[in-house]
Amino acid sequence: MPNSNKEHEHRTKRLQAFTDLLRDGTLARVKRELHELHPAEIAHLLEALPHEQRDAIWALVSAEQEGDVLLQVNDDVRERLIRDMDNSELLAAAEGLETDDLVDILSDFPDAVTEQVLEAMDAQHRERLEAVMSYPEDTAGGLMNIDTITVRADISLDVVLRYLRRIGEIPEMTDQLIVTNRENKYLGLLPLTTLLIKNPDTLVAEHMDREREAILATLPEQEVASLFEKRNLVSAPVVDEEGRLLGRITIDDVVDVIRDEAEHSLMSMAGLSEEDDMFAPVATSSQRRAVWLGVNLLTALLASWVIGQFDATLEKMVALAILMPIVASMGGIAGNQTLTLVIRGMALGQISRSNARRLFNKELLVGGLNGVIWALIVGGIVMAWFGDAQLGGIIAAAMLINLIVAAMAGATIPLMLKRVGIDPALAGGVLLTTVTDVIGFLAFLGLAALLLY
Repeated sequence: MPNSNKEHEHRTKRLQAFTDLLRDGTLARVKRELHELHPAEIAHLLEALPHEQRDAIWALVSAEQEGDVLLQVNDDVRERLIRDMDNSELLAAAEGLETDDLVDILSDFPDAVTEQVLEAMDAQHRERLEAVMSYPEDTAGGLMNIDTITVRADISLDVVLRYLRRIGEIPEMTDQLIVTNRENKYLGLLPLTTLLIKNPDTLVAEHMDREREAILATLPEQEVASLFEKRNLVSAPVVDEEGRLLGRITIDDVVDVIRDEAEHSLMSMAGLSEEDDMFAPVATSSQRRAVWLGVNLLTALLASWVIGQFDATLEKMVALAILMPIVASMGGIAGNQTLTLVIRGMALGQISRSNARRLFNKELLVGGLNGVIWALIVGGIVMAWFGDAQLGGIIAAAMLINLIVAAMAGATIPLMLKRVGIDPALAGGVLLTTVTDVIGFLAFLGLAALLLY
């Protein structure tokens, strides 16, 4: 945690320093400072600057860094930067990028530039690039890179060592070699540590790990990330349906998936996207947010309509209007606790038909227990505040009802949304708020209308 705080402070100071340098017009120093930054740090800086300052910084980024920086910025910022670059600049940015990295940005390039990039490649690299591009970007096939080193099972470790010395280098994040047959079918893995410590005269087949299964190219990226987390993987081979080796996935790609998922969960709760440009034009940002504001308005009108059905009751007793938000608020908090728990469990693959019922029952009991506890506390406070035991009993009963309903809604809404193909993180909060508000107001005001008048 201290390291995280230091990094945050460092980024904030760097942003302020570059802003000051741009304001003072010392562009030569800005260019020198940029040259010392990692592409990911430049990308973070670009995302944090308004358009005018962003354009000024981008103009100073070296041609050698442009491709790597484009890979790191979010989709909105990348789209705008690419739109302002000419074809020759885009071609220069694509040079030197690895095949899996090219896949990530070629879809944003104009068709003419994409064709030129493909034409400039040799047949083997073009075929590999097209193979990666044939898979959706949110699958293992879309994540993989093709910089693999393969060996045969029937050769000695000494032959493998001599082969590695001849090629001169190994790809980054290589912790094991991939063993295939002559048809390129995946057979197993040969860890580099084994290669170094075992008798060089022994065969690869004697030491290869045959138990490690390869990842199917169509596997969703969330499941890939889960596999890496559970098995503490650094890299993993990727195969097609016939078991032929296509490439490999490395931990750096999986870290990006995990980060994107975390940002998606956070932003979706506000109806936003993690790929939105923080400094997008006002009209664009307003249009994106208007949809969920409209949805929220409809739910708020529904809650207001429920309140309106008890206007005569509210006119007779002002205390009801004072206490009414308490019931809805407590229900909203309790429901969101369950909702967050369930969405997290779904994201981690921990919830299925086999345990969904038990989780529902458990959350129902938690809601009931908390409902009893807080109903007694709030009921006692209201009795002491207004000197009315009946009013205290009414709000206690409404509190118990709403907390139970909130637990039920928090547990079932994400599962129902997933079943109909809607992102629970995006729509769950809005629906839950509607349920807890409507039930809270209905229970409190309905009981008051029945028992007080």
